[in-house]
Amino acid sequence: MNKGNLSRRGFLARSLAALTVGAGLPVWYAQQVLVDAQEKDKQRSAGPNDRIVMGAIGTGTNRTRRPNADTPLRGERGYHIMQDAMGRPGVQYIAVCDVDAVNKDFGANRVGRDCHKFEDYRQLLARRDIDAVTIGTPDHWHAIIAIAAMRAGKHVYCEKPMTLTIDEGKAMVRVARATGKILQVGSQQRSDARFRLACELVRNGRIGRIQRIETRIGDNPVGGPFQQEAPPEGLNWDFWQGPTPEVRYVKQRCHYDFRWWYEYSGGKMTDWGAHHNDIAQWALGMDESGPIAVEGRGDAPSTDRNSFNCHPHFTATYTYGNTPDGRAGTQLVCTSRGENGVRFEGEDGKWIFVSRGRIEANDGNHQTSRILTEPLGESATRLTVSNNHMANFIDSVRAGRQPICNVGVGHRSVSICHLGNIAIRTGRSLRWNPRDERFEGEHAEEGNRMLSRPYRAPWRPEEGNS
Repeated sequence: MNKGNLSRRGFLARSLAALTVGAGLPVWYAQQVLVDAQEKDKQRSAGPNDRIVMGAIGTGTNRTRRPNADTPLRGERGYHIMQDAMGRPGVQYIAVCDVDAVNKDFGANRVGRDCHKFEDYRQLLARRDIDAVTIGTPDHWHAIIAIAAMRAGKHVYCEKPMTLTIDEGKAMVRVARATGKILQVGSQQRSDARFRLACELVRNGRIGRIQRIETRIGDNPVGGPFQQEAPPEGLNWDFWQGPTPEVRYVKQRCHYDFRWWYEYSGGKMTDWGAHHNDIAQWALGMDESGPIAVEGRGDAPSTDRNSFNCHPHFTATYTYGNTPDGRAGTQLVCTSRGENGVRFEGEDGKWIFVSRGRIEANDGNHQTSRILTEPLGESATRLTVSNNHMANFIDSVRAGRQPICNVGVGHRSVSICHLGNIAIRTGRSLRWNPRDERFEGEHAEEGNRMLSRPYRAPWRPEEGNS
């Protein structure tokens, strides 16, 4: 046996190899990631007084599997974020909530036989022994539940996209600041070393002034018309719809496929765009701001009320005022075309491309050159380090500090997506005031009407129904 493989040195060597080969990181940055992770581990040991008691609101679906299946369906983030939190030292789940009894039982089985089960999130939030909650519901419930949770004294991990509308985000920011509660948005690419490295390289001028960013997020599915039917046993369909317009049950409106209906979500623009547009904002240093103009276009979706209604192919083009004199600067193009990822284009043909699979760069002469391989200097701009998104939330709750994707960051990142959808749906070129968070100039009234949506009684996000 090669004892070196069991040693700490052997472990570090294998970890470094995994980061440089599997994650595509340059050696100097992979070494830094390992050092950062080791330091975090030293600080993360939870004592007996550091226990965090949690509840899950929206547990992910297991409806089309046998009741005792071990894994959820694809894309069911409620389950995955709950599992991630349960794996952190000192975290204990004691309750779950879901309007679908199959999902509720599925989540409770993951927690254990003493788990408390609720259909109504307000009953879970009324428990004084719960410190924090994970929210993995469909998007149209995020703001209402998160606001109610913060007002009930709970910290919140809310799956992305944070909101269904821009005005919901403004309300969440107000309530978070008023209550002092921690809110982390599940834009986990901020805790991925590849994306952090790309943003640091951009911030430090490795490819010169950023002229254009492409966020490539994929097409929206096309489907329907779908059949109306009776809701399955155990699903409270009226509660699932909540503040949205009441309609007859259609299976494809619910669970994973809610994403492709504007009533409940924003399609790929808020599904993948909430990730990649967030990275674009991070690289530009626009976490507390936004663009000054947006225009959009897209192929017309189906007009049948029982068909997916998000635009199948689309492009939203944003202009930022990030020049010294405030004139038009970087252009961000969010498109359904191209390989999934983020491409930063600088001067002289230089670019950086980053995705969840790799990071690569070109100096304009088809050479990676020093863009990736040369370490950043000691005086370089460095970004907040997080190598595990849920751990960052838990650590932030314990320390009473803001997490890496706090409520203000999450609001501004998803606002970009909402602005894009508004431009696509209206077919307008619109001027945006990022300070006042309102449209200005021509067509402003039409755009501003879409900053919020009507709510079906009795639901209102500002009050939180708590």
